[in-house]
Amino acid sequence: MHYIPQVIFILMAGFAVAMFTKNISRIRRNILLGREEDLTDQPALRWRNLLLLALGQKKMFRNPTVAVMHFIIYAGFIIINVEVLEIVLDGLLGTHRLFLGTLGSFYHFVINFFEILAIGVIAVCVIFLARRNIIKLRRFISHDLDGWPRSDANYILITEIILMSLFLIMNATDRSLQIAGNEHYHDTGSFIISGGMANWFSGMSASQLVLLERACWWLHIGGIFAFLNYLPYSKHLHIMLAFPNAYYTRLEPKGKMDNMQNVQNEVLYMMQPELAPATDPGAEPMKFGAKDVFDLSWKNLLDAYSCTECGRCTAACPANITGKLLSPRKIMMDTRDRLEEVGQNIDAHKTFQNDNKSLLHDYISVEELRACTTCNACVEECPVSISPLDIILELRRSLVMEESNAPQEWNGMFSNIENNFAPWKLSPDDRDKWATELES
Repeated sequence: MHYIPQVIFILMAGFAVAMFTKNISRIRRNILLGREEDLTDQPALRWRNLLLLALGQKKMFRNPTVAVMHFIIYAGFIIINVEVLEIVLDGLLGTHRLFLGTLGSFYHFVINFFEILAIGVIAVCVIFLARRNIIKLRRFISHDLDGWPRSDANYILITEIILMSLFLIMNATDRSLQIAGNEHYHDTGSFIISGGMANWFSGMSASQLVLLERACWWLHIGGIFAFLNYLPYSKHLHIMLAFPNAYYTRLEPKGKMDNMQNVQNEVLYMMQPELAPATDPGAEPMKFGAKDVFDLSWKNLLDAYSCTECGRCTAACPANITGKLLSPRKIMMDTRDRLEEVGQNIDAHKTFQNDNKSLLHDYISVEELRACTTCNACVEECPVSISPLDIILELRRSLVMEESNAPQEWNGMFSNIENNFAPWKLSPDDRDKWATELES
């Protein structure tokens, strides 16, 4: 009977870890459906980006007040994992406050720090809930977030409040049992928050206190295991993916567009036909741009899963500000939704079966893509180094070069470039006529 709680805990922990591993493997598989792209150069600069952007949240501090609040939640998630480690080891070994004997007086300082952080997390979560649901900031009431995305954000904030409250109540009832002299509850001294809360439970019997303390312990760790397996289905997966996404960010200057060598070659061969190689009639036709998630790079797909749905990109987008249909946040969310649909298709059939859908047209419209001015505001604003512009450019390439789907003004320019080697409707032979006229 003494080992039953340990057995239950081991089974619960094993199930949670196994499910999380399975879900993360599924997401990794989906990301690797994208095209190969080598982003391993300049490792020192990449580590610097990881430390500044992901760990230090450099871009968030453009708005210091919100940044500090976000950092409190972030620190709570990262730092309190030390406390979670103790709970997990206690569950596995059947001990209670395992680190107390090892850390001695420093243990008191550590738990005090965790409790202050827990109060900070609760306060900030309440403020963030108010920002989303009472104050209703513009970027949080956008139609981009209708349905599940808006609920997802609220669920996470409420869960954080519950988990931190359970942690404090667990410590408070623990302290009450210490004061009552229960032999199983070692004297830790009075913690800064829960020590005062212990008086709230002074009227309860020892058995009631033990029941409440154990209930909080199980609900706290059970909630953490549940949260762990909720992450792969939530925008809060960015808590983990922000780190690799910052490391693998493209290091070229913002605004630099990747030229397609094959297109450059076509222009070269048009001007110097003798350089054109012999064509292979059996070769597959070249694809230009991206129509579906398979045509995007793995980094584009990692971007989609890393999106925090914060809306800073859309709030900075001049096209969106002026009422155009484009929302960079929606571009990322649509890419992730399509990738998830493709992943489910593969899970059901072992390999992808054509579903007569594509990212272009079925998820992202022509109107959205044409509204983009390629100003890079969305890229500049993203706190986790996501580039909606890369996806927009690849989809727009497919529209123009695969479907010949471009505005009439563009088609006129393309025709001039093809026939006159310049955007203007002037014959190459007449291009230097102005100089001749100057001589006369």
